[in-house]
Order: sequence, then structure tokens, then C-alpha cells
Amino acid sequence: MRILGIDPGLRITGYGVVDIIESQQIYVASGVIRSNSDASLPDRLHTLFTGLCELADLYKPQVAVVEKVFVNVNPQSTLLLGQARGAVLTALTHSGLAVTEYTALQIKQAIVGHGKANKEQVQEMVKRLLKLPAHPSADAADALAAALTHAQSSKLLGALAAKDLPASIFKTRTRKGRTSWK
Repeated sequence: MRILGIDPGLRITGYGVVDIIESQQIYVASGVIRSNSDASLPDRLHTLFTGLCELADLYKPQVAVVEKVFVNVNPQSTLLLGQARGAVLTALTHSGLAVTEYTALQIKQAIVGHGKANKEQVQEMVKRLLKLPAHPSADAADALAAALTHAQSSKLLGALAAKDLPASIFKTRTRKGRTSWK
């Protein structure tokens, strides 16, 4: 399975592509899409949209994973980030991809082991898990971490599904940014 992970942002959107073959996690690509901060908002959103459509066309992932981002300090920043996330989600679904979302807390918990991990800890664990020669940029590392989180979740759910358990146990609910089993 090929997974495209996305760390959305209006100025910088990180991406990471990972192949999952049996139990191996294989690095394919990572980087960032930058929008011109001097450009108009519609032009910046268009840059994100076209960049992500090109990535989906180039790498042909089976699924996309987007980090759910919450910003509460500055309402204007929250609004702009929400618009960037909208462009990201629209580009991915326009490209025919199923999209799964995880909170930053869920991603950090899955990759580092605790939800309060800092950027450097995420970068180090991504480097180790994918056996990279150097640390990816912070935004690319967050996107790769999102992809790896989905790989771990998919593996767990696949193993549980193989046990012929009732479908009702696979349902989760998200409240206040936290996911739990129903």
C-alpha cells in the first residue's frame, strides 16, 4: 500500500510518501509545497491544490492521510489554516483518494510514544523508522509521521478484522480531539 501523508499549512504544506510492503515501511519521497506569502489568498490556495494534485498523479498513492490541525491562539490564523486544509482535502478527493485524518496528538502518540512530543523528537523517530540518512524537514517529518500512523492503524485494524470479530467493535468516535472505541 502506498500512503501520502500531508501536514497542511498555508505557507508550507509538508508531504511524505511511504510504501508499506508486508511489515516493511519504505520511504518513497518527502518535501514541501510552498505558497508565495505575497500572493493573494486564492492564488495561494490554488498553489496548494495544484501541487497536491500533481503529487497524487506522480506517486499514485492508494490513500491519503491529513493531520488535523487546531490553532486557537489567533482566530485569523485558524481561519487561514482552515482554508488551506479545505484546499488540501479538496485536492486529495479530486484526485480520487480516500482521506483519513489524525490529530497531532494521535500521530505523536503513535510515532514517539507520547502526545506532547516536540518537532525534533518526531523528526528523529521518522528518521529511525524509515532508516533515513538525515532528518527530514519538520513539515515533511510531520507528513511522514502521519503516513506511518495510518500504516500502524491499518495493520492493527486488519489484524483485528482477520479474527472475525463483530464489525461494531471497529467503530470509533472522536470527541474534543480524542478518538476512542465506542
